[in-house]
Amino acid sequence: MLFSLLLRTGDRGPEVELLQLGLNRAGFLAPPPDGIFGPLTGRALVEFQKSRGLTPDGIAGPVSFRALEGYLLGRAEHRIRPGDTLYRLARIYGTTLGSIEAANPDLDPYTLPVGAVIKVPYGFPVVPRNISFTPTVLEICIRGLMDRYPFIGLEVIGRSIADSPIFALTVGRGSNHVMYNGSHHANEWITSALLMCFLEEYASAIALDKGILGMGAKELFERTCLHLVPMVNPDGVALAAGAIRSGYLYEAARAIADRYPEIAFPDGWKANIRGTDLNLQYPAGWEMAREIKYSQGFITPAPRDYVGAAPLSEPESRAIYDYTLKHDFSLTLSYHTQGQVIFWKYLDMEPPGAYQIGRYFSALSGYYLAETPRSSGYAGYKDWFILNYDRPGYTVEAGSGENPLPIRELDRILEDNLGILVAALTAT
Repeated sequence: MLFSLLLRTGDRGPEVELLQLGLNRAGFLAPPPDGIFGPLTGRALVEFQKSRGLTPDGIAGPVSFRALEGYLLGRAEHRIRPGDTLYRLARIYGTTLGSIEAANPDLDPYTLPVGAVIKVPYGFPVVPRNISFTPTVLEICIRGLMDRYPFIGLEVIGRSIADSPIFALTVGRGSNHVMYNGSHHANEWITSALLMCFLEEYASAIALDKGILGMGAKELFERTCLHLVPMVNPDGVALAAGAIRSGYLYEAARAIADRYPEIAFPDGWKANIRGTDLNLQYPAGWEMAREIKYSQGFITPAPRDYVGAAPLSEPESRAIYDYTLKHDFSLTLSYHTQGQVIFWKYLDMEPPGAYQIGRYFSALSGYYLAETPRSSGYAGYKDWFILNYDRPGYTVEAGSGENPLPIRELDRILEDNLGILVAALTAT
């Protein structure tokens, strides 16, 4: 997907943000990405192209993006030469010995095989905190993190309406399995960035044998297994984040939105690409959710709050449902925005230990622990997990403001939620 892009002066959008991110990391563009391909971006691209022996035409096509790929993935591929040492490579690439060793676990640092190609992480994080987090960005982050931390597992657990992959990542080999998910709702895509930032911090701590919030990361790795589904709704995210701006998917969504003119388009889009709210799809009071949402006027596919034709009618919700049934999760966290609140019950069901854990999460984050309002208290993933397993499941409404929350809020949201994300690994 990345190598099919063709960008030039005047273009706008998340793809331009990616280009600017790469140029910034390569040292050719100082200002942070703004998604506008203006003269400054054009000059930076020309200088980059010259430095790589490419045609300096100021057009970002497949060749230029291939040259930028390592900076987007956060690593170089280095062919070992006579006289190379890991210490020398760390100095050249601005990284550390530990990072190189973590990315190449089978490499003997004392006998480097001349001619072999190894991955050398750069000194900056893989996961960006200053650009729109589209499905393309997610795939780049997954590739980059797996290059740095080969112990991360990856599985495609389903496909969206538009055939986009729904990824699940795993970290750990312990018997206590927990699952975190994000972006059930399209315009809450910052939750995908949040989960991937956490994954990077956690994986780095494991690889370098460090602590994370006072807990030994390697010990957590041995005791637990984290399952992460960072983007449940990739098509909807692509629309809400501006990566889909034309074509039949856009026109179909636009036609749906036109029936609900009071909802901003695409900023107010929460549903999957065909207008079903994925967090109203689970078999936990679905009929009651339908009654409530129909009474509110959501009787056809809509940007939000349409429950679908039946429970699990959408491939995205079915993928999460089936994945959960395959595993024995002791606890789940579903990340949404916004409100700085943690919902912990389904109806009057109180799984053993759930309230105490919720209180702890509240203390760690400063978020308010609350019961779900009746108007949105049915057919969510958290609701079904509690109903089916009688185990702690939480919906965390992160951040505050109006969706979609701006990416500049990501650092604050991560700071507030890091304690929850670490504590949930061993909360049960």
